[in-house]
Amino acid sequence: MDTQGDVREFLASRRAKITPERAGLPNYGGTRRVAGLRRAEVAMLAGVSPDYYTRLERGNLSGVSDSVLDAIARALQLDEAERSHLHDLARAANTNPRTRRRPAKQQIRPGVQSLLDAMTDAPAFVRNGRLDILAVNPIGRALYSPAFATTARPVNLARFCFLDPAAEDFYPDWADAADTTVNLLRTEAGRDPYNRALTDLVGELATRSDDFRSRWAAHNVRLHHTGVKHFQHPVAGRLDLAFEAMPLPADPGLTLTAYSAEAGTPAHETLRLLASWTATHTSASTPADT
Repeated sequence: MDTQGDVREFLASRRAKITPERAGLPNYGGTRRVAGLRRAEVAMLAGVSPDYYTRLERGNLSGVSDSVLDAIARALQLDEAERSHLHDLARAANTNPRTRRRPAKQQIRPGVQSLLDAMTDAPAFVRNGRLDILAVNPIGRALYSPAFATTARPVNLARFCFLDPAAEDFYPDWADAADTTVNLLRTEAGRDPYNRALTDLVGELATRSDDFRSRWAAHNVRLHHTGVKHFQHPVAGRLDLAFEAMPLPADPGLTLTAYSAEAGTPAHETLRLLASWTATHTSASTPADT
C-alpha cells in the first residue's frame, strides 16, 4: 500500500465533501475552484496553520499528535470509522515497515470451532481482515453455499463478490454488498498497510474488476459491527438476517459473525428451512465422507 498516497487522497476526498455552509463558514458567492472546503479553511477550523495542514494533506503525517488528528477529524466532520481510519493511517506513517514484526499465522482454536458448531440454528463464521472465511458452522456453510461452490480455499468474500457471477444473484442489493466489501478492505488496509496478502488481493481485484477499482478509489471506510444483511439463497429463497460481528480478543485480527432472525418473521421460518435442509444434506453426505 502507498501510505502517503492514501493519506493524501483520503484527506482530499473528505475535504471535498464539506461545503462552507455545512462547516458553518460564510459563503460570499462566486465560483470556488475546489470542491468543498479550501485547505486554509480546514486549517482554520482545526486550529493549525495553513502550511502545516497542507503538509499533512500531502501525505506527511510524521510526528503528528493525536490531538491534531482529532482536530482535523472535527473540522472535516469525520464519522467514527473515518476518524479511526485517520489515526490508523498516522500510525502506519510513523511505523518503519522494516522493523514491523511479521504477523503470526492466523489459526482457529478448537474452542472457537466448538462454539461455531454449537450454534446449530444461527449461521456463523470467523473471518480475517481480508475477508477470508477461516471457520464456519454447517448452517453458515449452507447459507454461503454459492461462495463455497468453488474449490479455492479459504473462501474469500471479496473475491466472491466481485469475480463470481453468482454473487449478483446471492446479494439482492449487490451494489450495497459491494460497497460494504470494499469499505471493509479499505479499513483493514489502514490498520495493516504492510500485509502482503491483503495487498495482493487488492491488486488482483483492482486488475480484474472495474467495479472494485472505482469503489477503492473513493477511499470510503466503515465499521461493521451490527445491522441487517439480505440474501437470495438458491434453495431457501429470500433471507433478511440481523448480524452481529464480534472481534475475538484472544485472536487479534479475527472476527466472528453470526446471523439471526426474529421469531415469527418470514426470515425466521426460512432460516428454519435452511437449518432443516442443512441437517438433511449433512446426514445424506456423511456415509460418503467416512
